[in-house]
Amino acid sequence: MSNAAKVHEFLNKAQTFYFLTTDGDQPKGRPFGFQMLVDDKVYFGCGTFKNVFKQLTANPKVEVLAVNGGEFLRYDGAAKVVKDDALLLKVREIMPQIMALYDKNGWEMGLFYLENGHAEIRGMMDLKEEFDV
Repeated sequence: MSNAAKVHEFLNKAQTFYFLTTDGDQPKGRPFGFQMLVDDKVYFGCGTFKNVFKQLTANPKVEVLAVNGGEFLRYDGAAKVVKDDALLLKVREIMPQIMALYDKNGWEMGLFYLENGHAEIRGMMDLKEEFDV
């Protein structure tokens, strides 16, 4: 299993994870649920009109935090925004209701993955695994 697949699998099991950015000098976190693995990259998405998207484009250094049972994942890197119609079609397959809402309101889904990623899977008392993604 590739390192990106390990991150994807952990996030799937956790279901909800937290996406961390900065707003100026203030840390900001919010729950996310959408991610997908395509061509060995974990893609995330959110509306380009949202503060989180504005924050990750202003400062692309971000972190994802997820908890599953007694383990947690920290995954950090630099957000790389991509515009790719084929990826958006995959998002439409995965989340048709959300994309219908976006279409209805004229919103744009921004997709991104983390470049130069680093991940750790830990228990509360020990490091289980550490790897680059």
